[in-house]
Amino acid sequence: MDQKQVAELFAITSPGLEKVCAEELRRLGVSDVKRLPGGVEFTGRLADLYRANLWLRSASRVVVRFPAFSARDFPTLFRQALRLPWGRFVKPTCPVIVRVTCRQSRLMHTGRVADTLNAAVNRVLGRTEDPRGDTKQLILARIVQDQVQISIDSSGALLHRRGYRHATTCAPLRETLAAGVLQLLAWDGQRALCDPMCGSGTFLWEAALIAGQQPPGRHRSFAFMHWPGWRAGLWHQLCQNADQNRLESAVPLVGYDQDASAVAAARDNGDRLGLHDRVTIQQKVVSSLPVDHAEGLVVCNPPYGLRLPVERDLTGFYHELAHHLRRAFPCWRLALLCPDSALLARAGLKFEPIATLDNGGIKVSLVVSEPR
Repeated sequence: MDQKQVAELFAITSPGLEKVCAEELRRLGVSDVKRLPGGVEFTGRLADLYRANLWLRSASRVVVRFPAFSARDFPTLFRQALRLPWGRFVKPTCPVIVRVTCRQSRLMHTGRVADTLNAAVNRVLGRTEDPRGDTKQLILARIVQDQVQISIDSSGALLHRRGYRHATTCAPLRETLAAGVLQLLAWDGQRALCDPMCGSGTFLWEAALIAGQQPPGRHRSFAFMHWPGWRAGLWHQLCQNADQNRLESAVPLVGYDQDASAVAAARDNGDRLGLHDRVTIQQKVVSSLPVDHAEGLVVCNPPYGLRLPVERDLTGFYHELAHHLRRAFPCWRLALLCPDSALLARAGLKFEPIATLDNGGIKVSLVVSEPR
């Protein structure tokens, strides 16, 4: 892919974050945006591809999509795959990994589909055998009703891996989900934020990146850096522009957790980001939080009673949590992720569900309570 070529691109998201991702792309200057289940379709040049990986906070991957074609048998699949421009994305020395999903198609053997596409790549690149190497190019193939959609992954490691979270706690929140939640809540870094059950600090550090207008992909590598058409100068220019526009935000960002190891993990992650001085993290239980009459956003991801145990029934737990939060933050907007919005409705406080999301395979609701 060269700098002038326009390509079909797709940003893959977790369910419920498609709208957020589409809005992010528009803010990056992409106008041809189409929301679809599981992501956002858009067109762009090489700079747009680089910029999307650098800046998107809610996307899991960004892929380049080849034009779809029809194939009802393996010889046809092989012939069609030979026509694709593999050399733009895969070096002759680079191994490939092919991941396949099939549904309602004659080609249902995913392993054989992967082998066929791998053979086509080798033929086009003039290889007689699969090369070896630590850096592998991911190819995604999706076959639905005999229509084959092949995509080249440009991201490499999933985009939630920002590079700062080495210390974790049990059931950590993905960075992409945390950033997506903040954007669903229209939090833009202009008002205070508190996470009273912060764990390893994902909400806090994603908030710090947003408040400072810092791109989440600034300190990691991407698959496109190993493509034949890699333009290091273009990438460095985009990074330099981002560095010049970062802000020294002074908005209060505060986190609490009752677990000392979680507090230590959160602080360690902040050190890796270089933002430890922007966020205050203390060891406290929710019931002991002091009353704060300021205004801002409280956001947290309490236990669901699944991966993390809850010592009492969920209804009682959420009832107590909601009342402790409203006592401590009477003028703040409250936002929680919970497995069932009815849990909070039964707590006697008015929480409105605003989104249904997926947290590690668990369906959760994002619910909000406005200050009195």
